Amino acid sequence: MHFAPVEHAQQFLAANPDIEMFELFILDANGVPRGKLLHRDELLAVYESGRPLPSTMLGLTLNGDDVEDSGLVWDVGDIDCRAYPLAGSLTRMPWRLIPTAAVQVSMHPTEGLPATVADPRHLLVKVIDALKADGYCPVMACELEFYLLDQRRDSEGRPQPALDCDGGRPRTTQVYGLRELEQIEPFLADLYAACKAQGIPARTAISEYAPGQVEITLEHGDALQAMDQAVRYKRLVKGVAHKHGMQACFMAKPFDHLAGTGMHMHVSLADAAGNNLYASEDKAGTPLLHHSVGGMLASLLDSLLLFCPNANSYRRFQANSYAPLAPTWGVDNRTVSLRVPGGPAPTRHIEHRICGADANPYLAAAAILAGIHRGIRGQIDPGEPVEGNGYAQAKTFLPTDWLTSLKALEQSKWACEALGQDFLGVYLAVKRAEYRQFMAEVGEQDWRWYLTQA
Repeated sequence: MHFAPVEHAQQFLAANPDIEMFELFILDANGVPRGKLLHRDELLAVYESGRPLPSTMLGLTLNGDDVEDSGLVWDVGDIDCRAYPLAGSLTRMPWRLIPTAAVQVSMHPTEGLPATVADPRHLLVKVIDALKADGYCPVMACELEFYLLDQRRDSEGRPQPALDCDGGRPRTTQVYGLRELEQIEPFLADLYAACKAQGIPARTAISEYAPGQVEITLEHGDALQAMDQAVRYKRLVKGVAHKHGMQACFMAKPFDHLAGTGMHMHVSLADAAGNNLYASEDKAGTPLLHHSVGGMLASLLDSLLLFCPNANSYRRFQANSYAPLAPTWGVDNRTVSLRVPGGPAPTRHIEHRICGADANPYLAAAAILAGIHRGIRGQIDPGEPVEGNGYAQAKTFLPTDWLTSLKALEQSKWACEALGQDFLGVYLAVKRAEYRQFMAEVGEQDWRWYLTQA
């Protein structure tokens, strides 16, 4: 684990004399950024000797509740664990009213114990290092969909699409529509400017299938760096949207009658010189690509909780919705879970289409890469690629409920070996606590279904 030297902070302070505050954050297992707001005078000390953070910070539920079974609460006395800044993460937050910058931290391998084992970025580093030890350098990119919602709810208290430039509220949308993008131009202008300021390679913007739904692709690169950028990009999107009176929503299925939101992960393997080991004139790729697909398919059920971590995640899985339902793969086919896109031979890669936008990029990438490594080591045959309608040809299907996925990860010997028992112990404790809380809550649907009928 390489942390940033104090010179980075000194140079930043000298170049940005107006910055008054710093947001120090670490990403927990749910992908929630947690941390502290520091004064300018406190920054150098963080780089010199780290910042103590409570062990419980990496063992919280999505709603911020302690999970006693995580082993990070009473068992260790909620001990302070030291986190250090990551190189390249110290950047301005141009949407903030008070001149503010952000710095991402990660737990120190030894000074951060016991919370180190629960740090999702550490897990990804571990998986990447295992691949590199066998001569494979993973390259990844992230496509994240999101909804732009109004900060105000409708008359029934439900979320609604944000107002467009003309002051209207979109009720329909044209997929790939250019007018839809033009109507959110002020937001996009600030978003791209903020991405440029933070060194995030935001590229193509697309109007998706629902009112206010947008996708922006990030450029491919080193897998760890790409996931760092995805994490910071989500925070940036939310911040810029808030500035424009909107709420950026990465919920997997915010509306029952509209498209869900996904996070498509693009992955390939390179050698030490940067040559794409999947490159082939054959659109189906090399034998190495086939084994990679085979490993991902073999690990799909065991990994599903990392791709679809919440109860709402499973509402996204509906036939003919471009959300995959089965352990299938194909060449230039959007009805399968693992797609090998067309294009020139040097660009050959795999598009993993299963994750919801609510997934933690670090954990999703770790599971994907661990599955690839499994396939290569075991030379797993993925079978023939699907041609035509993958929905109609599917013989087996992914589970569409949270509890089944939780139990699959809990019982997986492969996941225990590939991801580590210590990490899984914390993660599963958090997810079990969330499941109990979710199932115990009586809400609007219960009243509509059962209040007068039961």
